[in-house]
Amino acid sequence: MITVTTLDAEFTRLAKFWSSSVVGRANDQYIKVAKLRGEFVWHAHADEDELFHVVRGRLVIRFEDGEVTLNPGDVCVVPKGKRHLPVADEECWVVLVEPVTTAHTGDVVDPRTRSIEEQLA
Repeated sequence: MITVTTLDAEFTRLAKFWSSSVVGRANDQYIKVAKLRGEFVWHAHADEDELFHVVRGRLVIRFEDGEVTLNPGDVCVVPKGKRHLPVADEECWVVLVEPVTTAHTGDVVDPRTRSIEEQLA
């Protein structure tokens, strides 16, 4: 069955920061939405690239060798194995595209870590 949703509706459903929700799947990639605020956790995804698309707000992604700043409409792909730390000083809405095998916090377990089952709910 083909379904249609709006990003605004999907973001409205999110109750917690840093808790992404799967809104679709294209082949072996999940499309997720997340609301971010504050600092996340340093982590890496050993085998998966991770795409960030900022819909609202501003996101800084820190790397061990620098950082990038993303504004609404900006897209950044974090290459597999690259340690990164997402930071949003104010509420930020992002769309994430990543392989279905991608662990939420990569190689780190944090109190905010969510299983894929939790992200599918």
